Amino acid sequence: MCGICGIFDDSRLNQTSESVVAATRRMTDSLRLRGPDGEGLVHDPPITFGHRRLSILDLTQSGAQPMRLGADGPVISYNGEVYNFGDLRAELEQQGDTDWRGHSDTEVILHAYRAWGLEGLKRLEGIFAIALWDPQHQRLVLMRDRLGVKPLFYGDSALGLAFASEIRALRQLPGVDLGLDDQAFREYLWFGAAMEERTFYRGIRQLQPGHWLIAQGGAVRIETWFRLEDWANAPTSAASFDEAASRLTASLDRAVSRQLVADVPVAIFLSGGVDSSSLAASARHTGASPLTITASFAGQGAQDEYPKARSIADHLGLQNERLEVGSSDLWPVIEELAAAHGEPFADAANVPLYLMAQALHTRFKVVLQGDGGDELFAGYRRYSLLRNAVWWRLVPSPIAYVARGCGSYGRRFARLAESIGSREPALRMARLLTLESPDDPPELLFDPEIRSAIATSTDPILAYRNAASRFKDCDEVQQMMLTDLTVLLPSTYLPKVDRATMAAGVEARVPLLDDAIVRDAIALPSKWKVHGFQKKALLRAAVRGRLPNEILDGPKTGFGVPFGLWLRRGLREGIRERVLDRSFRTRFGVLEERVAPLLNAATTIRPRDELRLWKLLQLTLLSNRSGYQPV
Repeated sequence: MCGICGIFDDSRLNQTSESVVAATRRMTDSLRLRGPDGEGLVHDPPITFGHRRLSILDLTQSGAQPMRLGADGPVISYNGEVYNFGDLRAELEQQGDTDWRGHSDTEVILHAYRAWGLEGLKRLEGIFAIALWDPQHQRLVLMRDRLGVKPLFYGDSALGLAFASEIRALRQLPGVDLGLDDQAFREYLWFGAAMEERTFYRGIRQLQPGHWLIAQGGAVRIETWFRLEDWANAPTSAASFDEAASRLTASLDRAVSRQLVADVPVAIFLSGGVDSSSLAASARHTGASPLTITASFAGQGAQDEYPKARSIADHLGLQNERLEVGSSDLWPVIEELAAAHGEPFADAANVPLYLMAQALHTRFKVVLQGDGGDELFAGYRRYSLLRNAVWWRLVPSPIAYVARGCGSYGRRFARLAESIGSREPALRMARLLTLESPDDPPELLFDPEIRSAIATSTDPILAYRNAASRFKDCDEVQQMMLTDLTVLLPSTYLPKVDRATMAAGVEARVPLLDDAIVRDAIALPSKWKVHGFQKKALLRAAVRGRLPNEILDGPKTGFGVPFGLWLRRGLREGIRERVLDRSFRTRFGVLEERVAPLLNAATTIRPRDELRLWKLLQLTLLSNRSGYQPV
């Protein structure tokens, strides 16, 4: 894992080499936390590539980047891991390719491109963001992996087309439009993150998963090189549930085995859930004994997952370390994560992830993380609710309306009934993924002029409308799962993992999103994943016998982060100071009379209001550093 950046100057801007190199160095320096082990820069007009290295494979200079193949061959700056690099190298060697200088996967990418061109890049399996310059064809290729595990941002600058692993690198450049993107701002208010290709800044975009950008001959085009539909619509790979479970067991073992490959030690983030426990069980089954580490939150009581995680580690014969997370020393962490994301981001689970990575980084550079299991194998409650949607749609609207006034459980019941009862797929999916409601939208925290402006120019569920159109031929459960894989994962969960771990110089790998597992899983019928109200039926069956039944058959507790408790305790005065600051409120049009009651509440407030305060806090952390203006 590394940090990459660069500038492509097609000569129309007539910039000096000195200015381009200096700007690329600034970008590279801003990414030093992603790659603390070394740096490199290649200036070969019209391209300038920068690289920060986190040494994982081939720790020698043979694996250093940017890397060039031969004296005048293609040049690459790359972030990620290609898990089938060994197979590709063996195939290339069988074809007579012998001029190797090391054993890194980076070098395999260059050889595959030389042998097979763009089609060779399509054969890569793994998590990656690639910048490749082909001097023979005068072609720049920016490429992102199938599911968007690794980030890649780009935008026009005064120096040319620029790209980087993080937003903060692009903000080092002159001429980048840092004006606020209204659509991204409204998405953030509803869902806590910008979606699809959007960022908070009009001039910075994110290359979407399964896409590449090709700049050649004075033109720039963005194309889809992989579509998830191609796998989802493929024939089912198993004839029965039992056969599918058996195949999944084998695929899981293979994925974990090949993702344990590194020239440095590897650990596992272990919660008390099925996903990370399955990774630990597969690692043990393949003969590995990685350290497991678990976050434990002060004040969580019975909701603390550490006891379950410890019992799983003991059952598997693995060492487990406990990391206790309090609320008194979180400000430096929150501020560092805000800088790493480069834009407001409201998933508070990045805090414990960062702390775990910090605790590990002096001993481990690689961790396995359990993301993807819920989206692939129906681990969220919404999938089982949609599987049984016919019963929810029998709930009369008046009952749902009355339930809203019956405490937190009544409000939850009403929200689910109204969401599932919606006949519009996009609205149904979007409302299942937010605590916000059209009856009491988050925009009410802002002055009427701003509310009016964004209401007429934006659509908070645009990404879900696009997904509903894309997966319109799927059943409701499958449609929701594919939407989560293409909207929720790349906009929220995967950025959370990447920024939190890479800010500590640790590489996170996600074996459950291994290409072979995804390819098989999304083609299977949803009824094999949700049995009645039992979630993750297939994954549970695949690891049955390896993990205790009380873990496999127990309720899903999730990775609950007590940020509401943090807001009322260690962060209380700090958030009051920041959110009620006059310059902040003026800049974004925040209404003091709407926010102050939430900040002054002495007892627990509604989860939705806790989340709104957390969103406002994240907004304050970047507002003074940004060059954009509010809507």
